[in-house]
Amino acid sequence: MSTPSTALIVGARGGIGGAVARSLLRHGWRVRGLARRVPGDAPGMEWIAGDAMDRAAVVRAAQGVQAVIHAVNPPGYRNWDTLVLPMLDNSMAAALAAGARLVLPGNVYNFGPDAFADPGEDAPQHPLTRKGAIRVETERRLRDAVPAGLRSLVVRAGDYFGPGAASNWFAQGLVGGRRPVRALTDPGRPGVGHQWAYLPDVAETIARLLAREDDLEPAARFHLAGHWDADGTEMIAAIRRALGRPSLPVRRFPWWLVSVARPFVPFCREMHEMRYLWRTPLRLTNGKLVRFLGEEPHTPLDVAVAAALGDVPEQGRCP
Repeated sequence: MSTPSTALIVGARGGIGGAVARSLLRHGWRVRGLARRVPGDAPGMEWIAGDAMDRAAVVRAAQGVQAVIHAVNPPGYRNWDTLVLPMLDNSMAAALAAGARLVLPGNVYNFGPDAFADPGEDAPQHPLTRKGAIRVETERRLRDAVPAGLRSLVVRAGDYFGPGAASNWFAQGLVGGRRPVRALTDPGRPGVGHQWAYLPDVAETIARLLAREDDLEPAARFHLAGHWDADGTEMIAAIRRALGRPSLPVRRFPWWLVSVARPFVPFCREMHEMRYLWRTPLRLTNGKLVRFLGEEPHTPLDVAVAAALGDVPEQGRCP
């Protein structure tokens, strides 16, 4: 019997990191999680206390692994300019030292209007936002490290939602941080489509791609189709169904208030910067992924929304 592969997940306590951990465990992987605070109860996981900003700690944690999942982001969207790239560099160093593939869950922030509406994996990346520019730089570093021996996998998807995901448009934008839910807010322009990605589907895709390691390109990139809300009404309708409240009020998202709050609230600043994605449709298509895997893992929208709502914490919101 062959020895199971081992993965290190940097950021395993976050939404996407936790989802990937659960998926890899189901696929028979051994999984290590690197976190500053090790949880007391995590069945099946090996936890290592460490900071993603500590390169030596990340490299030690990655010894003997076959994959490093870089699923860490600064909490609350703070200090992206100073933390995102150093943390990536540390995961790259760890993957190179271990001879492992580095996996980066990606998104659509890389793309500007010149790539709309359905950019392929190799579409030009000319973002208009600070956050988008950082995402472009992360991917550039992965590609530039191929001659040094780094193998990478970037899986881009729409707006994440699902169990364990708190700082996102679903939890803090549409549903908000108050319980019970008294109303939904719609940030989109009427009739404009929007793309969503259910975290367990993203994680399952990553697990299936890693199972095909020998067939992956050195710097592999794939797009997920996820859930495409063609006119901006389907996600709201699914939330109403899941809550059993077909007449739940829907209000326009107060973009003007976000603009006022953005100098003081980091999440509001990030929301405002990504406003263009709610005004212009950008839809990733999964042709390359389907040709490679045969299908894209896909949970029905109503099932995904019900699971996501069951795990949305009560919290502050913007605005």
